Amino acid sequence: MTELTQEKERVVLAAVATGSVETAERSLDELAELARTAGAEVTARLVQARESIHPVTYLGKGKLEELQRVMDMTDATGVICDDELTPAQHRSMADAVSGKIMDRTLLILDIFAARAHTKEGRIQVELAQLRYRATHLTGMGQALSRLGGGIGTRGPGEKKLEIDRRRIHQRIGQLKKELKDLERHRGERRKRRAGSDKKVLSLVGYTNAGKSTLFQRLTGSQTYTDDLLFATLDPLTKTGYLGGGKTALFTDTVGFIEKLPHHLIVAFRSTLEEALEADILLHVVDASGSAVEEQMFTVYQTLRDLSCTDKPILTVFNKMDQADPDRILRDFQAQRSFYISAKTGEGVEEMRAALYDMICGGTQEETV
Repeated sequence: MTELTQEKERVVLAAVATGSVETAERSLDELAELARTAGAEVTARLVQARESIHPVTYLGKGKLEELQRVMDMTDATGVICDDELTPAQHRSMADAVSGKIMDRTLLILDIFAARAHTKEGRIQVELAQLRYRATHLTGMGQALSRLGGGIGTRGPGEKKLEIDRRRIHQRIGQLKKELKDLERHRGERRKRRAGSDKKVLSLVGYTNAGKSTLFQRLTGSQTYTDDLLFATLDPLTKTGYLGGGKTALFTDTVGFIEKLPHHLIVAFRSTLEEALEADILLHVVDASGSAVEEQMFTVYQTLRDLSCTDKPILTVFNKMDQADPDRILRDFQAQRSFYISAKTGEGVEEMRAALYDMICGGTQEETV
């Protein structure tokens, strides 16, 4: 019996540093984690310092030549760029470099496609992929391009492009209708939850900050967790015990990330809006990371995009068992901060007691 194994893609990461090179390198560290999550092996990385990204080729001409040499030396089969490429940039890079050309958005969409398990999640991923494809049709192959030119590309090539575009927009319309029906059901569930007098607390934060591990601690559920970006994609709501006979509803939401593609924000708006319906937001932060402040800024920026910053926000500095003990961690935008380790349980009970005081402190039960 022959056993078939999928060959791991070998990729080179490429970025343009329009600001500091250190920021670009940090972004490439995250891109490398995304590539690992998608099952690829990173063989090398290139950063070019420029005033702005080249509008046609992304990297400069000399850097493209260096990129090809690096790919040859490392036997790489593809390139992943740290920004979303325009159709023109995609086409120019494909002409200059031998190998598959990918960008950050395509990589995140691929991970989301592998992680979506519910019907709504799969619809949202397909919708985001089709929106991306609709804007990149002309960059995905010379045979489909209006600008291809030459014998055999006029007429039929343009018709093929128009047929593909029409089919994509028809499918987008169909998916939006299905998503609207599912959103209506989600809205009904929210109304039922609102009528239960239970407070709803949404766990939000940067991807891989430990939201799902904390969710397990607070609710006793056995949800999937892993040391991967976007390990959890579909939102989940469970009842968690606060103490004194009181419970609350906890919702685990999809993680945020820097340069979150616009296609994803639009497609996953209904999922992200779980945070809008919450009474309190628990902002989970990876205290052991090197870019704590930058990740907190990204989360707050995404919450502002969702018009979600008017709710009480409690910041939970997680992974304190791995954090630098001399590092001072503060969040001046939060009403209160907690310092815990969801993995070991350190500080979780104190946080649970504080949540009980906040939610139930001013109430008194009487039997009439």
